Amino acid sequence: MINTQEWLEGLVEKARPFASEGRVAEYIPALKDQNPHDLAISIYTLDNNSCYAGDHLKKFTLQSISKVITLALVLMDYGEEHVFSKVGMEPTGDPFNSIAKLETHKPSKPLNPMINAGALAVTNMIKGNTGMEKWHRLIEFINHMTGETVSYNEDVAYSELQTANLNRSLCYFMKQHGVITGNVEDLLVLYTKQCAVEMNCVDLAKMGAVFANDGIDPESGRELITRDVARVCKTFMVTCGMYNTSGEFAIKVGIPAKSGVSGGIMGSVPGKCGIGIFGPALDDVGNSIAGLKLLEMLSDEHSWSIF
Repeated sequence: MINTQEWLEGLVEKARPFASEGRVAEYIPALKDQNPHDLAISIYTLDNNSCYAGDHLKKFTLQSISKVITLALVLMDYGEEHVFSKVGMEPTGDPFNSIAKLETHKPSKPLNPMINAGALAVTNMIKGNTGMEKWHRLIEFINHMTGETVSYNEDVAYSELQTANLNRSLCYFMKQHGVITGNVEDLLVLYTKQCAVEMNCVDLAKMGAVFANDGIDPESGRELITRDVARVCKTFMVTCGMYNTSGEFAIKVGIPAKSGVSGGIMGSVPGKCGIGIFGPALDDVGNSIAGLKLLEMLSDEHSWSIF
């Protein structure tokens, strides 16, 4: 299904020049120093083969990719009815950190779990009596998915917490309307740690492969996510995973995927493979610009679009 290492290296070199058209995320101070010319990819197939190119072991933070993982966790804990009473299922053309729809939409709940307001509402639902209990539950779940012991980047988490005033505003608005409960600062500490979970492309591709395999870990054969939850998560990846260009991405690439402003992209090709990409130069909406080109070339080469 995937060609040779040399072939994948060739695709990376074809995509790398596009990075010059983007820029690294600057609104999170700890991400400013990323090298915009970095580009790496790993593909992990459902028969436990992997192929990679670029600096595939370089670590980066998940950022918004983590939203898919927390959604899977709380859906298994509470079921769809409870989760979607707090957050909607509809795409939005607004920026991922917008407060506008919370003010104009009735009831005042986030439109979907992939925007910041929706992700905060989902993170608030992680089971645990304390923030530390919730964190341990989440990171243990992530470790099961990657098959590795990963943690979070403390500098990035602290940097995000210190610049999280817009997210604070979203939280207090939702608390006023009963969407979230509890201490807002405790939630933000957990959320910034979640976003700062750090891994490499190989780890990310393994997580993508779990979703591609309907929740079954290809390596161990264990069910980590139920089939229905995996389906819901992949659906959100298609409709909302690439911020407010998800429709264009669905047409051009057609692979369930979720991006983050660190430059990571997790892709899940149903029944075939997981994909992990790192390319920190972003386009105007926050997607890895060279990473998008890589996915477009891969999808064209292998006819991986689900449509």
